Order: sequence, then structure tokens, then C-alpha cells
Amino acid sequence: MYKISKIPHKEQRYNTVGDWVFEGDEIKIMVSDTGDPRMNALVGVHELVEVLLCKDRGISQSDVDKFDMGHPELSDPGSHPDAPYKKEHEFATKVEKMLCDEFGIKWEEYEKILHNL
Repeated sequence: MYKISKIPHKEQRYNTVGDWVFEGDEIKIMVSDTGDPRMNALVGVHELVEVLLCKDRGISQSDVDKFDMGHPELSDPGSHPDAPYKKEHEFATKVEKMLCDEFGIKWEEYEKILHNL
């Protein structure tokens, strides 16, 4: 089961706008509230695609957490060449960008809102 929840940004486990964790058989996705339901959905879709690919390819939550939390200086750790889930993150970003375009949201404006959280 997959559960996507909107939360205040300050409640994220670390400085991120989207996060996922395994809790038993459930995958919980936490999305920082942007104030715009479409943008919240964009983050949620990104996280869902990313976690599905990571799970399918044997990339553990522990490996992702260790990298993300070990690099607080990175604004987008999944894009770093050493990220264990770089390929999965980049594919999820492609899906996110396509949906963003379908919503009629400019990617640059969306990114600016996320960075300002």
C-alpha cells in the first residue's frame, strides 16, 4: 500500500520537500505543503515513481537516507553523481516535469516555490 500525505515542511525528517519511508508493507510518502494542490501532487508523483524504481532495483531506504542525510549541503542530493538512486531520481524528475507542463505550471516557478519552503 502507498500513502501520500501533505505535511508542514518543518515536519520533514530533513531538509527536503518530498520523502518516503517503508513502514511494514506500507510505503509512506510525505510531501511538504506548497499551498498549491497541483504542486503537492507533483512532489508526490516524483516520490512515488522514485520509490517504485528503487524498490524494484533493490535500492534500500537506508541507502537513500544515508546519502541524503549525509549531504545536507546539497539542495538536490538525488542529482549528485554519487547518489545511489541517481538514475531513479532523474527518471522521476522527468515524469514530474511532464506533469508540471500538463498542469500549465512553469518549471522555474515551481522550483522557486519549492526552494523557498
